[in-house]
Amino acid sequence: MARLDRIEASTRQSRLDQAVAALRIVAQVGQHWIALAALASFWELFARSGLVTTFQLPTLSSVLVAIYDRSVSGELWHSLQLTLYRTITGFVTASILGVLLGIMIVRNKAVRWFFDPLISVMFPVPKIVFLPIIVLWLGFGDTTKIFMIVIDAILPVLTATIAATSAVQRDLIWSAKSMGANQTELVWDVLLPAALPQILTGLQVALPLSLIICIVAEMLTAGGGLGADMMNASRFSNSRALFAGIVEVAIVGSVLIKLLSMARKHLLRWHPETTPPATV
Repeated sequence: MARLDRIEASTRQSRLDQAVAALRIVAQVGQHWIALAALASFWELFARSGLVTTFQLPTLSSVLVAIYDRSVSGELWHSLQLTLYRTITGFVTASILGVLLGIMIVRNKAVRWFFDPLISVMFPVPKIVFLPIIVLWLGFGDTTKIFMIVIDAILPVLTATIAATSAVQRDLIWSAKSMGANQTELVWDVLLPAALPQILTGLQVALPLSLIICIVAEMLTAGGGLGADMMNASRFSNSRALFAGIVEVAIVGSVLIKLLSMARKHLLRWHPETTPPATV
């Protein structure tokens, strides 16, 4: 009888813990939406207050109508496709190059000797200053925008990879070598798994940076995309379309960041950061 009571008590506690966890998730999501609703309400009310003109700040409702019109006409989807293609292509290229180069810098003294001064010089330089030169070399097409994204987004990935790989415990490396692991196995089975959390943090910095650089490059070099649409709206004094572009970029950025955050949780499902705390 006592055993049945313990089982029932344990079951009730488990259900209580699940209910508390669900309430916490609902509270977090609700807090997020409450903040967005407050911002949207303030925008709409302030735009209608008469303190600013509709040219300076159009109402949110009119901006949403402009976004709807762009989506119905297909203009939005065409621009979104161009921006996402450039952003993701540049981000993936920068991620692959940054991780590979970072590991090589840590594992090879000659590579480190060559790249250390270059990284130190390039890191504080705003990469957008290279845009006129890249336009001269590559023209105004997609290649220029993707190249700009790569040279800007690679540094967060590179520095995160170097820091994470350098911090891997030497005992892990020695143990793997003592068990006969070659260099390839050492990298794939020891270094990358141990350094993955910090590398993913570098990727989470590089992804929004890739979108920012893509939008700026589109504004300055045209060729379609959300940034080019915003610049065209500015040229024609189309305030609604300009603010619509800002909202569109904000939504795209939020979705990309959320997707990468979900990918991080999936890749690090074995890591303590994704393990819920034990209940006492």
